[in-house]
Amino acid sequence: MKNVEDLLKTSMGEIERLLNTKTVVGEPIVVGESTIIPLISVGFGFGVGGGSGTMATGEAGEGSGLGTGGGGGVKPTAVIIVDKSGARLESVKGGAASVMEKVVDVVGKAAAKKAESTSKDAN
Repeated sequence: MKNVEDLLKTSMGEIERLLNTKTVVGEPIVVGESTIIPLISVGFGFGVGGGSGTMATGEAGEGSGLGTGGGGGVKPTAVIIVDKSGARLESVKGGAASVMEKVVDVVGKAAAKKAESTSKDAN
């Protein structure tokens, strides 16, 4: 059973390495005068098992085995938008497409403000 313990320790070490604040809070994206910070939901599951045994009575041999398996996923859940007016949290309901819509919305607003201030400066 020592091998199962080692396998479990190795698996847990990898999970710890993967799950940190950078996993759930993405890198900030600066667009004009706005900063967008993605928030991500992370889910996972795993299992570890092992065993050993001998063949049924009258048969020669014994064996052992162990294994691990797992799966996981990530999905965007919200974005924090920080601009001149403050910070706000925008929920993401449709996955990556909605995140891009939020980014495009912020970029569009930033571009409109820049164009407005440029035209005022020209007058």
